[in-house]
Amino acid sequence: MYGRKTLAFASLVCSLATGSAALAQSTESAAPQEVVTKVLEAVQYLNEKGKAGFSEFNASSGRWMWKDSYVFVYNCAKNEMLAHPLRPDLVGRPLLQIKDNNNKPIFKELCAAGAKPRGGWVEYAWPKPGEGGVSRKISYAHAADVSFDYGVQAAAGIYNAEMSVEELTNLLNTTLDPEKYPAH
Repeated sequence: MYGRKTLAFASLVCSLATGSAALAQSTESAAPQEVVTKVLEAVQYLNEKGKAGFSEFNASSGRWMWKDSYVFVYNCAKNEMLAHPLRPDLVGRPLLQIKDNNNKPIFKELCAAGAKPRGGWVEYAWPKPGEGGVSRKISYAHAADVSFDYGVQAAAGIYNAEMSVEELTNLLNTTLDPEKYPAH
């Protein structure tokens, strides 16, 4: 039993790390503001569609994939991936134990950041689709208000070696409508 769990976990980590051929072919990089906009659009979509909206995020050629980024949806309270456009076979799998190459608990930190009123950014080491080795990835996460499904969040990321999490947080503070997204 222990061997199966270890194998399943290793399979999940490899699946998340491998990426998609479609993204691997993209030469354009997503900008931080695009990531925020897409995640907030995804949150609004989920708020309107509820659980029925999850399946659209699995489409590998859908509106939730662009340049070298994509929106993925997960449930922090249930410890499960709800939708992933590159690997829809990951849906239903646990995610809170997933760590990056530096042993950072990625989804635990995404869940904490996404629970903030304006969402938040998390930096971690992760393979970039189409490239060998590990890259610096920073993902923006935000909670959704899905009826009868507490803990749902949407996230997307950028591969950017220059901007800090602090700079990205300042970007949020200067661009998000304070009436709609209060700081506290």
